[in-house]
Amino acid sequence: MSSSFAPLQNDTFLRACLRQATDYTPLWLMRQAGRYLPEYCATRAKAGSFMGLATNVDYATEVTLQPLERYPLDAAILFSDILTVPDAMGLGLSFAQGEGPRFATAVRDEATVARLAAPDLDKLRYVFDAVTSIRKALNGRVPLIGFSGSPWTLACYMVEGAGSDDYRLVKSMLYARPDLMHRILQVNTDAVAAYLNAQIDAGAQAVMIFDSWGGVLADGAFQQFSLAYTARVLAGLKRTGVDGQIVPRIVFTKGGGLWLEEMGALDCEVLGLDWTMNLGKARAIVGASKALQGNIDPNVLFAPPAAIEAEAKKVLESFGRPHTDRSMPGPTHIFNLGHGISQYTPPDHVAALVQAVHAHSRLMRK
Repeated sequence: MSSSFAPLQNDTFLRACLRQATDYTPLWLMRQAGRYLPEYCATRAKAGSFMGLATNVDYATEVTLQPLERYPLDAAILFSDILTVPDAMGLGLSFAQGEGPRFATAVRDEATVARLAAPDLDKLRYVFDAVTSIRKALNGRVPLIGFSGSPWTLACYMVEGAGSDDYRLVKSMLYARPDLMHRILQVNTDAVAAYLNAQIDAGAQAVMIFDSWGGVLADGAFQQFSLAYTARVLAGLKRTGVDGQIVPRIVFTKGGGLWLEEMGALDCEVLGLDWTMNLGKARAIVGASKALQGNIDPNVLFAPPAAIEAEAKKVLESFGRPHTDRSMPGPTHIFNLGHGISQYTPPDHVAALVQAVHAHSRLMRK
């Protein structure tokens, strides 16, 4: 398998993940393949639906590469959705145009929880085929990131049956029937670890766990119902990819800044941060053991290019002096948004951000 993949031409992102010195701060964007790009909208129209796009290997490959044709980004991320795993459990995922995801079957009672099982990975073959196809199409240009939702974030959607404003149903179960919640989380943990390992086997060069809803939990509940299961997933992941290289693991908890000290103990290479956290403070809390990823406010991208450039510099400066000693590991930063890019973002504003980050981070290393 590995012999069919071209050698990597730009390894800046992977080096930064492993806390190695780089010539500039690498950058990629959460949801970089998406609705803000007219070419994405055109491909989605051809596919007929979001799931039609995600389950078609050629379309998924096409939209993953679209942002790289426009911008000199330092990594590609698989085009898929975090809810493919519960969909493969038989919960019936659908996306209406302009609306969020919805499940035909919600997991809310003892009987449904008892029936829950980690899915047959063959049902997710389209994801792994897409990973291999994208990796080949990239032809070594930049590394490919695979991903999954965290066990807790998947549970939120599975119990609520859709997105939620108040998390009433999932939190009711958590407090009233923690036994049921733990059972769901254990099944999800097994499923997520197997899913990410299959992506690694298909050619993913880094993997990311999106704990998008970890920040809605109370202190104490976060540690018990989110962090503990993320840690179990990490413990089950393969450490090297098909080419024998280390596969860095990234954990992103939106709203997780409160628990950064505890997250610093996770067995992963990179912690992602949302825009509420100062990178310099995060660096001081986490110490030398992790690279940091983030964390400009995605809404900065609605400001004029000069303001975008100023804000990008602020984020780079907040992390502090970059690590430049190639003989040893040190503190490193991967530039990203603090959450996914908005569908209303002007594409030329993204170009301004990428240019500013690459240029200013080079100057900081002089």
